[in-house]
Amino acid sequence: MNRTSLPRSRRIAPVVAVAAAAALALAGCSSSSGGKKAEEEAADVSAGKADTPRMTIAMVTHAPSGDTFWDTIRKGAEAAAAKDNIKLIYSNDETAGDQANLVQNAIDQKVDGIAVTLAKPDALKAVVAKAEKAGIPVVGLNAGLSVWKQQGLLSFFGQDESVSGQALGDKINGTGAKHALCVIQAQGDVNLEERCAGVKKTFGGKTDILYVNGTDMPSVKSTITAKLKQDSSIDEVVTLGAPVALTATQSVSESGSKAKVATFDLNKELVSAIEKGTIQFAVDQQPYLQGYLAVDALWLYKTNGNFSGGGEQPVLTGPAFVDKSNVDAVAKFAAKGTR
Repeated sequence: MNRTSLPRSRRIAPVVAVAAAAALALAGCSSSSGGKKAEEEAADVSAGKADTPRMTIAMVTHAPSGDTFWDTIRKGAEAAAAKDNIKLIYSNDETAGDQANLVQNAIDQKVDGIAVTLAKPDALKAVVAKAEKAGIPVVGLNAGLSVWKQQGLLSFFGQDESVSGQALGDKINGTGAKHALCVIQAQGDVNLEERCAGVKKTFGGKTDILYVNGTDMPSVKSTITAKLKQDSSIDEVVTLGAPVALTATQSVSESGSKAKVATFDLNKELVSAIEKGTIQFAVDQQPYLQGYLAVDALWLYKTNGNFSGGGEQPVLTGPAFVDKSNVDAVAKFAAKGTR
């Protein structure tokens, strides 16, 4: 995809993009994006409505059904759509081939823009190229940091998963942990693999990888429990999502292990667990912001020709740590489902 842009530093680009989005929100704009309920929820964080022509944006993710993390991304997308007078078509499938079919469906509907996650980028490469050939602008969010420019996307919104993994590894070095178990709930997902690789890179102790089926929590629980019973030297369980983290705390209890649990990503229940001390901390990548900025970026491009991050740098939404020292400030937003 051809684009004209001036390179910007990674540090500056996120600040500029977020500030621009905040300014637009204050200037005013709200719409319908996912039915009446979505409109009502979006109204809590929007003021006014854009007077730009109505457009249709598709967001296609690799989210498994029922995962609260992705509900938060969707809420952010719906808020931006409400503000920008956008009809939002949200769809998801964790199977890469089926996700590609959903992108093709969006192309067939001749949408005005597509926001897509690239957890398995090779499977999406051809259909993303089709969208671009059809003149449909595409932005990436959450997954695909290493390939978004190669695949011609306008912008990318998310966190550097390797950097976030390294940050977590450094943090648990300070807890006295010696043997970490990093639990991956979807084998082959580049985001998740990079997180554990990052942890392994900086953690001074031993790191084991354990694959579980993240769509089957009873199976996740039994698999982690069995591993902890098998190896009592494991003193740190690192999970890559809030539902798995909460399940891991049950495994720790049932196995008689003394391991602590740290995780990536938040939801309301996870925040409560940090408050209670059953989970040490979480790495927050601000999924609401990812969904919001992805939709808003397409609106800005269509209405004003803007490129978030200058079209050259990703807009980083994380990582940031949430622990007992700052969890109270996050809890009020988590209660609304926006953190």
